[in-house]
Amino acid sequence: MQSESKHPPYRDETLPTDKRVADLLDRMTVEEKAGQLVGTWAGELDEFKSVETVEDEIVESGVGAVASFGWAGALDSRIDDVVETVNHLQEVALSKTRLGIPLLFNVDAVHGHAYVAEGTAFPNGLGMAATWDEDGVESAAAATATEVRKSGAQQNYSPTCDVAREPRWGRTFETFGESPFLCGRMAGAMVRGYQGDGLGDPTAVAATAKHFPAYSEPARGEDTAPVEVSSYLLRNVFLPSFVDAIDEGVASVMPCYNAIDGKPAHASRDYLTDLLRGKLGFDGTVVSDWNGVRMLHEDHHVASDHRESVRMTRNAGLDVASVDAVAHADHLVSLVESGAVAEHVLDESVRRVLDLKFRLGLFEDAFVDANEARDVVGADAHRADALATARKSMTLLQNDDTLPLDPAADVLVAGPNADNPIHQLGGWSVPDEAGTDVISIKDGIESVCDGTVTYEQGTTITEAVDIDAAVEAAKDADVAVVAVGENWYIHEFGPTAESGTAPDEFPNRTTLELPDAQRDLVTALYETGTPVVGVLVTGRPLAVEWMAEHLPSLLLAYYPGTMGGQAVAETLFGACDPGGRLPISVPRSASHLPTRFNHFPHPAPIGPDEHLPSYDPLFEFGHGLSYTAFEFGSMTVTDERMSPHGTTTVELPVENVGDRHGSTVVQVYVTDQAGTRITPVRELCGFERVSLDPGATETVSIPIDAASIGRVDETGRVSAIPGEYTLRVGEQDVTITVEPKSD
Repeated sequence: MQSESKHPPYRDETLPTDKRVADLLDRMTVEEKAGQLVGTWAGELDEFKSVETVEDEIVESGVGAVASFGWAGALDSRIDDVVETVNHLQEVALSKTRLGIPLLFNVDAVHGHAYVAEGTAFPNGLGMAATWDEDGVESAAAATATEVRKSGAQQNYSPTCDVAREPRWGRTFETFGESPFLCGRMAGAMVRGYQGDGLGDPTAVAATAKHFPAYSEPARGEDTAPVEVSSYLLRNVFLPSFVDAIDEGVASVMPCYNAIDGKPAHASRDYLTDLLRGKLGFDGTVVSDWNGVRMLHEDHHVASDHRESVRMTRNAGLDVASVDAVAHADHLVSLVESGAVAEHVLDESVRRVLDLKFRLGLFEDAFVDANEARDVVGADAHRADALATARKSMTLLQNDDTLPLDPAADVLVAGPNADNPIHQLGGWSVPDEAGTDVISIKDGIESVCDGTVTYEQGTTITEAVDIDAAVEAAKDADVAVVAVGENWYIHEFGPTAESGTAPDEFPNRTTLELPDAQRDLVTALYETGTPVVGVLVTGRPLAVEWMAEHLPSLLLAYYPGTMGGQAVAETLFGACDPGGRLPISVPRSASHLPTRFNHFPHPAPIGPDEHLPSYDPLFEFGHGLSYTAFEFGSMTVTDERMSPHGTTTVELPVENVGDRHGSTVVQVYVTDQAGTRITPVRELCGFERVSLDPGATETVSIPIDAASIGRVDETGRVSAIPGEYTLRVGEQDVTITVEPKSD
């Protein structure tokens, strides 16, 4: 170990980062190295940890990462408290440890800075994807990064790259839907927004792609249950969105809790090293999901105890154990000293962690300014971004001209989600509305409606409150707007203390239908004869066939975030065009699952007329109505033949033939006739959102490269097999040919 000095090379910001890392690493003891590879928390997790306890862990064990805010049980959720704790703990790390290595703070800001009461919450993942707007998603991520960084955290555990294959799964709302292509484009946009022009930017954060490699098709729809998929599906359904995130330079990757092919991801060298680093070329940090290490012995039973779990995950390729804290560090030291974990494995992980801290500029300035934080968190500009995003996400499922509403109409507003800020935020956000400034649906309608607005809740999520009062109010109204759906939840629809519903109550994974109380409310309002507009505030596609058959209009709002109520109201009254398109299919019932637009073809042994349709959703992927009408002109491609790594461009004119401004999404699908392996009946391969004034026409150009119509092979490379591919936009199609690779 080198002798200490007041100005060692690792403190010299003029030196290249690799030299600073090498110098610091050479000065560290095994104990100090191990400390840098574990994180701790302040707040209530398995136990309550105070600031004082975290101080001790930093000083005595050199813990290198902390989560004191930005998650459900965090110590702090108000911005002044957040900044005070962050700055205090950074001062402890810098002044009371031998080498003064700054802390890395991490948060779960998956749809805005929603775990800080004053923060801006954007729509959750499905709502973001419903915008089909990469630039808008990137802008939302950039706003989130600014709020997170100015609050004192430097790593965000987002984006969620999981492809929603099982809508009963409680984390469906975090995803960008069921299309690997759309998920990849959204994930890539989030990475660009979070990381900006580089991690040295004081408004950038390290993005974390999760949950690698396959999390989102668990058995029975049960969170963290095994995902049993073939290597073909793993490569071509689950990996593409991670590939897009890696291509954008994502700084970190988080493994999934579950096992794939019998191998828990946190303990699999095949996944974390051979696949992730070897085939996919990732060179950043791998961070555990919370308690993901302990699950190896406590739940998967592949290890005998915590020490063995630490050994397995370290040799698999884990860098940072997010909240495994001092016990993990102690085991790691012991494992290195015994030779069970090679010191070069330890050093490689520390090198990656230190590199990240240097690139984030933490050695130059680890503190945050409280005044800046107050100015930035929940800033008007960010709320405007959240409103714009929510507007573009509003998905009009059906309409018989009831919408848009007359601004002079007398309106009844009802339902459990009409005036509940926490339900509107959805999961991964504060469970208490104190300090928030959320515009509810009732608030929004009152702000845009010139008529009389009456509010009667009618029901909670699961229980009737006063349906009769809502019915009487509906009789005197011109229209009833009923906001139904799901409440706030995380993971498997809980925990009960925060979500307010028990594991056997809706929402859960046994049903996608609304509970009796909500169905009774909607039915009773319908029977008054007053037109009823249904608004679905939900994290998943719910099976609402009765509503679709009986109500004139149905709007899907997802979990729309801080400004969601304003976006809903403006959409209902026509101030904005419903611009959303479904990123996931809406099934007729849970019994109809799986309902995926990109299903595989298969034989019909007793004849096609004897088989029910393989894809028969209530509302199909990509669907969404507008208040205006669009016509697509003739579809052409710039090149009908291209190389295995080439590009062609789909072009077609789009005209707004209606009488108001509106937007649509041109969606390009591909059917592969080239390979000997079965491929989806269609797969999304390109899209472009276009907004037009009445009478205006725009020629849309959508590049289609070979990667977007190809497959991921055993080496991790994306390529298109030579042969014919059919590209479709609406009812039009063009066949292109990928030519063999020239010698």
